[in-house]
This record gives sequence, C-alpha cells and structure tokens, in this order.
Amino acid sequence: MTTLSERISQSAFDGSRLRVVLLLDLHDGAQNQFLEAYEHLRNQVASVPGHISDQLCQSIENPSQWLITSEWESAPPFLAWVNSEEHVETVQPLHSCVRDTRSLRFSVLRETGKTVTSAEELKGRLQASPRLGDGVVRHALTFTVKPGTEKKVAKILSGYTSPSARVDEHTRLRRTSLFMHGNRVVRAIEVQGDLLAALRHVAKQPEVREVEEAINPYLEQDRDLNDPNSARVFFTRAALPAVHHVAGDGQYSAELTRHALYYPAKEGCGMALARLLAKQDEAAAQSPDSPIASSTIFQRDDIVVRLVDMTGKLETQPALALGMSGPRKAATLARLLAVGEEGVPETDKEMARFLKHSAMELITDRNAPPES
Repeated sequence: MTTLSERISQSAFDGSRLRVVLLLDLHDGAQNQFLEAYEHLRNQVASVPGHISDQLCQSIENPSQWLITSEWESAPPFLAWVNSEEHVETVQPLHSCVRDTRSLRFSVLRETGKTVTSAEELKGRLQASPRLGDGVVRHALTFTVKPGTEKKVAKILSGYTSPSARVDEHTRLRRTSLFMHGNRVVRAIEVQGDLLAALRHVAKQPEVREVEEAINPYLEQDRDLNDPNSARVFFTRAALPAVHHVAGDGQYSAELTRHALYYPAKEGCGMALARLLAKQDEAAAQSPDSPIASSTIFQRDDIVVRLVDMTGKLETQPALALGMSGPRKAATLARLLAVGEEGVPETDKEMARFLKHSAMELITDRNAPPES
C-alpha cells in the first residue's frame, strides 16, 4: 500500500509524466481565428522534445469555452518550452482571441487502460506516491533594472503599502519576499488558494500599481501597464516558477530567518543545476539536525534562485546553506556554475566567499496578518 510522504514536498523532478490543462474563454466570434492560431501552435509544439500528445476540446454547453490538454514525458521539457522566448512568440496570435485563460499542471499518478506490471515501470511513467501539500502555491517574478538605479529601485520597492491579503473566500496572500542581486529583482510570493486570482487581485490594487508605475523608468525591458499585451508579455517573461519545494520534519523552536541565494548557471545548465540543488535539499530535509526548515528552488532558463528558511546565521554552515554538502558536489557544480576566475568553491573559506557573493539583498519580507 502506498503511503503519503511525511514531508511537505513538491517537485518537477520526480520523472513522472505531466498532464497540462489549459482552460480558455474566447471572445465572441473569435472561434475561427483561434483555430487557425491553434493549428500553427500545434505544429510547433509537436516538434518539441518531450511532448507526447495534445487535444483541443470545445464545451458542449458553452461554445466560448475551450480546453487544451497536453501530455509530456516529464515536467522539465514542458517547463523549458513554456518558459522559452520561442513560446512567448508562438502564443502571441492566441491572445487577441482569448478573454481569459487558466493553466493547470499535474503529475500523472494513476491511469486506467494499461496494467502496470512492475515497480520500475511505475517509477518511470507515473508519480510513485502522493505528495503531502500545505495548501500553499509558491511563485516568483524576476526582472532587471538599469545599472546604477539599484538603490532608487530598492527604496521604491521597500516603501509600498501592502495590499489586502484577502482575495476571495478561498484565496489569500500569505507572504511576499523581495530580494535583489546586483540589478536583478526577485519577488517571491506565497498564496493560499488560487495563484492566478491572487496575481490579478494584486495587480489591480492602487498601492501596487503606484509602485509598478514608479519603477517603470528604471526597467531594462520596457513595458506599458496600460497596454494589456505589453503587460502580459512582460510578466510572462518575468515568471520564475517554483520547480522544487521541501520542508523538513523537525520542530524549530528558534526563530526562522529567510534568505535567497542566486546561482549563476552556465548557458543551458539552469535546469540541471536546479535538479542538483533539489536532490541536496531532499537529503538535507531528512536530517533532524538540519538548520534549514524549508527550501524552494525557482528556475527559468539559466536563472536559478533558492529561497531558504533556516535557524541561525547563513554563514554558520556555508556548504549546507549553499546546498553543496558532500565530496562530489564541487566537481558536479563545476560543470554547471558560471563562477568566473575564482573557480568552484571547495574549501570552507571558498564556500564562505561564494556564499557571500550568492546571497541576495533582502529588500522587504512581509507576512500577511492573521484573519480576524
């Protein structure tokens, strides 16, 4: 009998097949235009490595409602495709047809119609066992600002008024953490309930809109928040999805502190680097003595950010804090990190130096107040 994992865990790296569900609500009269755009998109997706199949469905109750489902060998090839610049350009023709969209992604746990004969076959095709969740969706946005404007941007981003945490009956903002590394901004959010509803809620709040308008002149990528297409493209490119999250089993009596670490991946190595860090964090979560209570890895292309909540100071155990514990980790990381002339850290002194360089500056970290 399969048992639940005892740890809170989510991961794109379990090797199971992925089912993607895209719900669409079309503008009236846009069906034929949408079909033409979909045919082009379908032909593009069919050639993407890791793609298995897709289906286009139309509601029998409301012809404006459509459904696209696709199946992938695993999550990593889908994430590589959906986060690519090619995907951003390919789906552009669909936007003028669609009033609203919602994307859902699922690991395949069980299926009918085929008898699984061995544990090895189950492991290779399906999610081996259900994971234990905490009802929280984790997501991040990242973008860069013009060099030399970092202090101005940090001041603007740290001074905003928090929007209402309550989105609707089922959705609530829990925490927003904002970090900078050089001219790169990373905003990590935690949502109880519907992520898309929360993002739309936040975007409409006047205090948030004021801050977004204030940093517009400093962004390296131009955007016009009054132009829906410009805003959509910007936030699509800024999306930094969580590919792995794990929380340990230990009870932490000491206060936890939040840190973010930026890992410079070599070109084309971002996914492999995120996978390596995920393995390390899974192993660390099994240790009752680990100071790390939870970790979340965000990855898009070669941008890899690791968010950790831990007891004690970050520099106390630099190797563990970096996710580099173990004699073989340095050699593996050498193939994945773009570390420059200093090379891959191996000694404690080198680890401490690399940790200092990787640590992102905390701009603001806000927990939503408890509901009365």
